[in-house]
Amino acid sequence: MVNKPSKADKKIAYDAKLCQLLDDYSQILIAAADNVGSTQLQNIRRGLRGDSVVLMGKNTMMKRSVRIHSEKTGNKAFLNLIPLLQGNVGLIFTKGDLKEVSEEVAKYKVGAPARVGLVAPIDVVVPPGNTGLDPSQTSFFQVLNIPTKINKGTVEIITPVELIKKGEKVGSSEAALLAKLGIRPFSYGLVVLSVYDNGSVFSPGVLDLTEDDLIGKFATGVTMVASLSLAVAYPTLAAAPHMFINAYKNVLSVAVATEYSYPQAEEVKEFLKDPSKFAVAAAPAAAAAAPGGAPAAAKEEEKKEEPAEESDDDMGFGLFD
Repeated sequence: MVNKPSKADKKIAYDAKLCQLLDDYSQILIAAADNVGSTQLQNIRRGLRGDSVVLMGKNTMMKRSVRIHSEKTGNKAFLNLIPLLQGNVGLIFTKGDLKEVSEEVAKYKVGAPARVGLVAPIDVVVPPGNTGLDPSQTSFFQVLNIPTKINKGTVEIITPVELIKKGEKVGSSEAALLAKLGIRPFSYGLVVLSVYDNGSVFSPGVLDLTEDDLIGKFATGVTMVASLSLAVAYPTLAAAPHMFINAYKNVLSVAVATEYSYPQAEEVKEFLKDPSKFAVAAAPAAAAAAPGGAPAAAKEEEKKEEPAEESDDDMGFGLFD
């Protein structure tokens, strides 16, 4: 007869497994497992099999194992996991793409009925329509102040009704009514709360950022650095182009206001002496901005002149011939 392992043996085996996973994997998803059943969890493990491992356990045991393993290996980054082990959570160790693994986990949500005392994660609205219940069941609707009418021997809900609001506890009447209507309003699964990547911890929302989002945020940061540098006159790489341009403007202003001059300033002084040169300089730019404009106009003029070249007199006919 095979002896069953004792609790102490199970704890030792669990500690060894957790420490081995910490050494083998540098990416961990911390996921909430509220209202997730064993069958559902088994399906998630099967779906992630290959590059990911799901590990559940008591928070105290996981914290203890992480702390001791951090001391043994000297890797203080493991300690960042301890504050995340709060509530009913599990660890998903992975070597795959974090976003893809997170999306795969989200697929395994299962509909669940509204049980008494459960806190509603979403608003529950009962839609209008025929319920299929006989008129003797109207008491449920009357208790919950749901307007109904009898139609063809069955109870029909007249207008949509917000039965339960998000954050409220499900009462016995609400649970009984939803069960009679066959409505399973809630869905549960593993919900990723935090992401651990090589010692860094961040929100799972970071995984949804695209390359365009990163470029936009970087550009915003560069703009803020440049603005601050210009305001305090502190040179930085972001502000350097603006500083050079502003310095050139100052030098040009001095040259225009005084007798001092240099080749680039001479051209500006000529424009200021004779403003008509602005129009001359702007003409080529306007022509380049609208290529084909002049030829098109010339073609239209030629078309207008063509009928004038051919007349009845030229062909030997008069108006009264």
